[in-house]
Amino acid sequence: MMEYLTLNTGAKVPVLGFGTYLIEPRDTKQAVYEAIKAGYRSIDTSQDYYNEKEVGQGITQAISAGLVKREDLFVTTKVDTDGYKQGKKGIEESLSKLGLDYLDMMILHWPRRDDLGSYQALEEYYHAGKIKAIGLSNFNIAQTKKMIEQTEVKPVVDQIETNLNLQQGKMHDFLLSEGIVHESWSPLAQGAQNLNTNPVLAKIGQKYGKTGVQVLSRFLTQWHVMTIPRSISPEHIKSNFDIFDFQLTADEMTDIRQLDQHRSQGGWPSSMQVDA
Repeated sequence: MMEYLTLNTGAKVPVLGFGTYLIEPRDTKQAVYEAIKAGYRSIDTSQDYYNEKEVGQGITQAISAGLVKREDLFVTTKVDTDGYKQGKKGIEESLSKLGLDYLDMMILHWPRRDDLGSYQALEEYYHAGKIKAIGLSNFNIAQTKKMIEQTEVKPVVDQIETNLNLQQGKMHDFLLSEGIVHESWSPLAQGAQNLNTNPVLAKIGQKYGKTGVQVLSRFLTQWHVMTIPRSISPEHIKSNFDIFDFQLTADEMTDIRQLDQHRSQGGWPSSMQVDA
């Protein structure tokens, strides 16, 4: 089972995807293959993860094994360049490393000195059909507004740190008002928040026969946050996907919202606080 969100382009995107941040290149191919085998159809990587090549290999292996067709996958990568020329070069490099004819989505990884130029490179490839959707990552409200005002193609997502301790309610409401999907990176906080032993999550999980991790992922996806947990364990990859056979009540959603500490797990500098 899978649920989908609708981008402002009209395209459908799985609300749950597979993230590859901090997965070593040597583990990436098999992890991506296992994720597709488990049912994931959205795969997220980045130039800065240094595993685009291996992500592409995992996708190719899954397609060759008959697990999936290319058109059924939603592949995202991030460009971390500064300006138009660097942006075009980065896009070509990502396509080459991934071994793909097109990208389903490519987003700016961080605000940079000339992020407008980098975004214009994304727009050019979007119009050429080589990138089906373009967006942002780690842009706060003011930065996102500026990008919308200065560009032709509206971003479809803003991928920002979002987890139990930093739920990004203010940013969520802003993105919703702009027709931009709120996407979470580090939804499970790299295991640092002890989700499976959290009393609130554990109590809710006991009701549905789920772990705290699964309850938190269900909270985010039910809140229409595009979520991309990652793991290299086939067991955990399957478990992270097994969240669509239950529905949290309004009271349970409220109980989880009240756990928000408005605190970054990643220790961002103040200039990168997205709620600014």
